[in-house]
Amino acid sequence: MITFTEPTEQDILNEKLYADMGLTDSEYDKVVEILGRQPNYTETGIFSVMWSEHCSYKHSKPFLKQFPTTGDRVLMGPGEGAGVVDIGDDQAVVFKVESHNHPSAVEPYQGAATGVGGIIRDIVSIGARPIGLLNSLRFGELSEPNNRRLLRGVVAGIGGYGNCIGIPTVSGEVEFDPSYDGNPLVNAMCVGTIDHDKIQKGTAKGTGNKVIYVGLKTGRDGIHGATFASEELTDESESKRPSVQIGDPFTGKKLMEATLDAIRQPELVGIQDMGAAGLTSSSAEMAAKGESGIALHLDQVPVREEGITPYEMMLSETQERMLLVVEAGSEDKFLDMFEGYELDAAVIGEVTDTDRLELFFHGEKYADIPVQPLSDEAPVYILEGEAPAQDETPYSYSDQDLNKVFDALIGHPTHGSKRYIYEQYDNQVGANTVQKSGFGSGVVRVEGTDKAIAMAIDGKSRYVYADPLNGGKEAVAQTFRSIISTGALPLAMTDCLNYGSPEKPEIYHQLEASTRGMAEACEKLSTPVVSGNVSLYNESKGTILPTPVIGMVGLIEDVNFMAGIEISAGDAVYLVGETTKSFAGSQIEKLIDNDIRKQTRDIDLELEYARGMDLRGRLINGEVKKIAPVGRGGIAIKLAQLSAFHHLGMDVEIDLDGEDLFAENASRYIVIAPAGLDIRDGKEIGRLTDEGFHIGTRDLTIDRSIEAISNTWEGAIPQCMTSMD
Repeated sequence: MITFTEPTEQDILNEKLYADMGLTDSEYDKVVEILGRQPNYTETGIFSVMWSEHCSYKHSKPFLKQFPTTGDRVLMGPGEGAGVVDIGDDQAVVFKVESHNHPSAVEPYQGAATGVGGIIRDIVSIGARPIGLLNSLRFGELSEPNNRRLLRGVVAGIGGYGNCIGIPTVSGEVEFDPSYDGNPLVNAMCVGTIDHDKIQKGTAKGTGNKVIYVGLKTGRDGIHGATFASEELTDESESKRPSVQIGDPFTGKKLMEATLDAIRQPELVGIQDMGAAGLTSSSAEMAAKGESGIALHLDQVPVREEGITPYEMMLSETQERMLLVVEAGSEDKFLDMFEGYELDAAVIGEVTDTDRLELFFHGEKYADIPVQPLSDEAPVYILEGEAPAQDETPYSYSDQDLNKVFDALIGHPTHGSKRYIYEQYDNQVGANTVQKSGFGSGVVRVEGTDKAIAMAIDGKSRYVYADPLNGGKEAVAQTFRSIISTGALPLAMTDCLNYGSPEKPEIYHQLEASTRGMAEACEKLSTPVVSGNVSLYNESKGTILPTPVIGMVGLIEDVNFMAGIEISAGDAVYLVGETTKSFAGSQIEKLIDNDIRKQTRDIDLELEYARGMDLRGRLINGEVKKIAPVGRGGIAIKLAQLSAFHHLGMDVEIDLDGEDLFAENASRYIVIAPAGLDIRDGKEIGRLTDEGFHIGTRDLTIDRSIEAISNTWEGAIPQCMTSMD
């Protein structure tokens, strides 16, 4: 019999080894209470990852319960690998967003690549074929060499994995701010489609049914990855490089096709990706959902090297692996099928009626844990938040050189073209991409139909910092605007909540107030939350800005309406929505004041919905040609982005103060349409032209050539990446 040298139960207690794994004293005491004895080394490790913030949401669970999760079209909400929403004709869209922030901070290429691989497997494990990838990224300013290194690595990792596996990356968004120095945010979203009768759940039930492992051999990579993702980043984080998983997109492609093949087999009972916390979370969660027990024989697990212990096997986060439960007697059918895909596979256990997770290695029992407490009884912490003092100092930028402000903003990487990034991604593979990266939401046709799925991802961290409640509403509303701007009906959303340490009262307040605002916006905009992820303890040189990221999908019933729509010189430019002097969290405030004042940001969600749906109807009916939501940088930056992207001039006069061009209040759009149109809450402000870019206001004139606008916008990121190293 193989024996392993591991700390004893008494060593774990006396030396507080459980603390090194992330358990507090009280959590360790609760484990002892649940087991009725001291846990051994493997059991302590299992509890530590299952009760990590990343897996148990112990600080965020009360807030997540605020979100509406049901609706007429919702077929499957939170709790499974991804959410599922009906799109008619017995078809559905499956989607989720997830973070890979900490791994990307330490090892940017692999951290980002495995983030993409993991979110793809979440979609595939439901039985859906992925049709599109998106990403939301945050970095420190590119004036810092380390931030340029992180950007290069992350973008290469996303492209390296997504391009190899053959799924188009169709949209995304990026922001650069000093708060993300050393702590980049890498949120990956995947969207897939599925027939209703193919929807799967991660469940283990049916005593005697077999547990099958398929995918890469288990190695020592990514051990305690979930715990690592639940800690603050420190100078010692670099030493946790082994906690970063290694991606293999070529095996990932084979595993995706094999999984979709397996899901067509009637003997499949349940399936789940071995993602965060690997074999531990997949086996325990499947057993809990099936109200069953599960016994694993770990000596049957395919391993990459000799000597891997049960502890290491259970905590490894080796990528490209799936766990299946199949009807007893059908296991050889599945093993033969996986052999045909040249994948390692083995029967490693069976479903039991014991309600316990039992682990054996060559007949010796290494763990015996009741499933439900492990999976469902992690501690939940409700802390006391502290709202910061409001700063009601009025804004005034009228004495600033606003032409200089305009040039600085359009040339900043946050507002400039993201071509440097998205050209490293394949956004056409599959031949169903209708609208690709570059300007607005991605749109992908549903194979064999006239339907299409619009997909968008966005976050507004400066607004959330200024006013967490209304900033949370605006994060949802901004993504809603992106979806309706394609003509799609918004269906539902997924979220990734990126915050600092919830143990800090101000951060806890940000989390509480912003999720409350998000929940209200979801209700008013008819976009229930069907999946999501939480990433806390994003602390490096300081705390990141509170960054809830929203992923949303919408349905276009007949995508053919988009064919032939082009904007051109002579078209009229409309500003829809009232402009107010709202500068809290704005980009001009960042540039001039280098601060974010804590002031109320107003948003009327009923107006937001009515205005958005009115414009969507006009686009579908052919009354208007283009809808562009006004966002970061205000009206001036949106007009410049439109001019640069379409290589068209602009001749615009607006009855506003010059500083108002940079205001960032909610619910506004630039609309391109024939002249003389009566648009609700809209005003015609000028024309598209063949040459020249002109904006006139009461006290400011901005005149540029189209070439000057385009060169500044296109060069915003490349100039930083090529001229400073």
